[in-house]
Amino acid sequence: MVDRALELVDEHGVQELTLAAVAGRAGVATPSLYKHVPGGLAELRRLVAVRVTGELADRLADAALGRSGDAAVAALMAAYAAYATEHPRRYAAVPQAPQEDDPEQLAAATRLVEVVLRVLAGYGLDGAEAIHATRTVRAMAHGFASLATGGAFRLAEDRAVTLDRMTRVLTEGLRSWP
Repeated sequence: MVDRALELVDEHGVQELTLAAVAGRAGVATPSLYKHVPGGLAELRRLVAVRVTGELADRLADAALGRSGDAAVAALMAAYAAYATEHPRRYAAVPQAPQEDDPEQLAAATRLVEVVLRVLAGYGLDGAEAIHATRTVRAMAHGFASLATGGAFRLAEDRAVTLDRMTRVLTEGLRSWP
């Protein structure tokens, strides 16, 4: 059912995700979905959020694998922007803060943060400084992705150049982190 829900999200956006639409896509009656998704629409949206967060974490981990320092950060930032650009409606389903009482959401969000923390370990950051740096990376990556998917970058200049320059500012800052 999550696969059918993601198809709908990709086509129409998370705001159009309904049980009736998923049931129609799956070729079943809407009440039949409760057998697979007992919590109804709220549960389905939660499962979509968990899946999409996991996909993003996988994409970032794959991109950074085998790299360190500036190269790892550049790969992570490029992968983040690429995922959001390739799947703008799916990216909108990534929760900005996981539900504290949801172990699956917490696990997916924790994995995403852990990918960034591993990349930042190449700068010798740990403890509170690693968390501050992770927040900085997230703010820059999400800010760029949100603006790009929201249509804010309409001028003719290449967004890839902007991302590259933003990433260089970020890596220069990380190399001189307090």
